[in-house]
Parts: sequence; C-alpha cells; structure tokens
Amino acid sequence: MGEAVAGAGVTALGLGLKGPRGWAFRGVSFEAEPGSLIAVEGPSGTGRTCLLLALTGRMKSTEGTATVGGAPLPKRMAAVRRDSAVAHVPGVTDLDPALTVAEHLHERALLQRRFGDALRGLLRPGAERRAEERLRIDAALTAAGLDRESLPKGSRTAVRDLERAEALRLSIALALIGRPRLLGVDDTDFKLSDSERAEIWELLKSLAASGTTVVAVCSEAPDGTVKVSTAAPKNQEPQESEGEEAADAHAQAGRA
Repeated sequence: MGEAVAGAGVTALGLGLKGPRGWAFRGVSFEAEPGSLIAVEGPSGTGRTCLLLALTGRMKSTEGTATVGGAPLPKRMAAVRRDSAVAHVPGVTDLDPALTVAEHLHERALLQRRFGDALRGLLRPGAERRAEERLRIDAALTAAGLDRESLPKGSRTAVRDLERAEALRLSIALALIGRPRLLGVDDTDFKLSDSERAEIWELLKSLAASGTTVVAVCSEAPDGTVKVSTAAPKNQEPQESEGEEAADAHAQAGRA
C-alpha cells in the first residue's frame, strides 16, 4: 500500500455494550498485537457489528475497558476514529448502486483530502494533489485485490453490476484510502461461496501481514486469527435481536 502502515494493538477486558433493549455484547476480553487479524465470530444478531463499531471508536461501550493503539476507550473515541476505518457495514458504509467504481473512489479520495489529511497537504499544487490521489487509489485497489480492468466496464462499472465479492473488495479499498492503522470489516463471509470466502480471508491476512490491524466479523473464524466470540454465555441476560442491534448500531455510528 505504498507507505508502511503501523498497525494498532487492541486489548479489551470485560467489554460490554448495553442498548435500550438489552446487551448487544458483554464480557469480551482479548489481546491482539499490532498487525493482528482479529476475527469476531458468532451467530448473526449477537452483537458482532456493535463490537466492531465499539473497537473502531464509533459506538460507546457501557462497561469494561479497551485500548486501541494506546488510546483508551471510550474516553478517546475521536482519536480511535481518526486511526481507523470501517468497510462493508450495512447502514453505515453502504455503496451507492448507481455510482460507478471510479466515482466512489474519487469521492472517497476527496473526502480524505478534505477531512483526513493534514493542512499542509491541502496547500500543495493541484497537479501534485491529483497525482497523490491516483497513487492512493491504486495502492488501495491493489491491497484490496480489486482489478478494475477485470470488471465489465472497467472503472465505469456501476456498483449494481458488481459481484458480491467485488463489492466487498471495493468497500475495503475505499476504507484503505485513508491508510488506517485499524480496519474493521463487517459481514466478511455473508452469502459468499466457499472459494470466495477463502479468498477474502487470504486478503485480510495479507492486509494484517502488511501492518494494518484488521477486525473482521464472521460466522466462523478460520485458524491463524485472534478469535473473539460474541456468543452469549448461558447465564447472561438475553441480547438484542438482530434487527434491534442493527438499528442501534446504525444510529450510534451515524452520530459518531
């Protein structure tokens, strides 16, 4: 991805989040070194998305402690948001089906330049900024394993015409444009074939190997990952339903 990314170490101790209708998740504890692939596994509706959003500074936990890159949560949520990015989160990072791949990439690069880069970057000549934008986009696409030339209409392919795995890779590429230290990816194995699922896990492992710490939500974690389960213990209070969890997650992430 061009410049090497220094991943963020992540720790959690008794982390929990309670919404208006019950616990989204509770009692989550783990430790992961920078550049780890953290697999958040559990059945749909067990707080997986909420945990991902909490670890990336987009939802405020209710109990327990966590740190991301040395920044404590929930005290320094803004700092964690600056160092992290999320991809493929329904209701939060949805792709516009009418826009093309090129339009999505250009829009994300503009947002990064306007809100994510240092002031000195905004003062550079236009040609230099555009060259930097192209380099960032190319590096992000390469890291996400998305070849524009293989798409039906190249960069002019509309999102509605992408295969599910291609759309997932595009969402990841968009998140990588900001060169995050922590990348959160939701629904990594949703409606993918066995071969597509294996390819996505290889992609996520390669991102972690390059230095970026990755938090990936899945139904079943593969070997070689830091496995974190959101399945509720038998003596735990009932958790929110899938729809309730999603509604609360989207509302809080939107405010963040």
